[in-house]
Amino acid sequence: MTRNAVGRLSGGALALLRAAALAAPLALASVAPAVAGPPFLTDDPEPVPFRHYELYTFKTSDTSHGARSVSGPSLEFNAGVLPNIQFHLVAPYASFTAPDAPKTSGYGDTELGIKFRFVQETSGRPQIGIFPMAEIATGDASRGLGNGRTWFRIPVWIQKSWGPWKTYGGGGVALNSAAGAQNYGFGGWLLQRDLSSKFTLGAEVFTQGANAIGSGGYTVYNVGGYYNPTAQLSVLFSVGHSMAGEQHAVHYLGLYYTFPHPAEESGDAHPAAAPK
Repeated sequence: MTRNAVGRLSGGALALLRAAALAAPLALASVAPAVAGPPFLTDDPEPVPFRHYELYTFKTSDTSHGARSVSGPSLEFNAGVLPNIQFHLVAPYASFTAPDAPKTSGYGDTELGIKFRFVQETSGRPQIGIFPMAEIATGDASRGLGNGRTWFRIPVWIQKSWGPWKTYGGGGVALNSAAGAQNYGFGGWLLQRDLSSKFTLGAEVFTQGANAIGSGGYTVYNVGGYYNPTAQLSVLFSVGHSMAGEQHAVHYLGLYYTFPHPAEESGDAHPAAAPK
């Protein structure tokens, strides 16, 4: 998921929030909407298998200081273009509301990324990968629907599995030169368990620094999972809230479809329809 999600601020949203006289700026999910590793904020290094594809339709929201940003319905597409290399695209429909300001909605910033796993997992070694992303400035920043300038995230992720358990995490830096924005670090860690072939639950802690001038960093907890009604279809969900720093309430709800066949048939060790 987009991913991804909270903690992405636009120059346009800053202007709207200042006009609404909020105490601090909102970190917008709708500006760059992919939750990192749907339905969570933390991502993993595992790419889509070669010649395999994934589609998500989803909705995310982030509520903070009386303002609310929403991405949805939005689309995410992932493709295994080469062994250990995944192409990533998110096309968002964004909306933004703030006290004493009119609601705005429209197409948001487009997310493009490449995930590259350069260390394979073994019984005694985790897998490691990078997942750089560019948030292309396609949204209208003057209406709070975009950043106003293309910006980038450069993370490193690590993952280890044993039996029904899986844990992954990492972090990186966001580079944002838009008006009112600033560079910041981010990171998270997650633990999840397959309760059956159809149901998985997980919990994470995710943190990031201040992403705008005059704002503060925060740390959120997030719980969620996915239900697999078939080997190729999943329902993804998560809810979370700040535990330190700026106050945020976040959620993700989405549908996931993998094709041309279940991912486990491509040789991956993860369960059927386990989303990336």
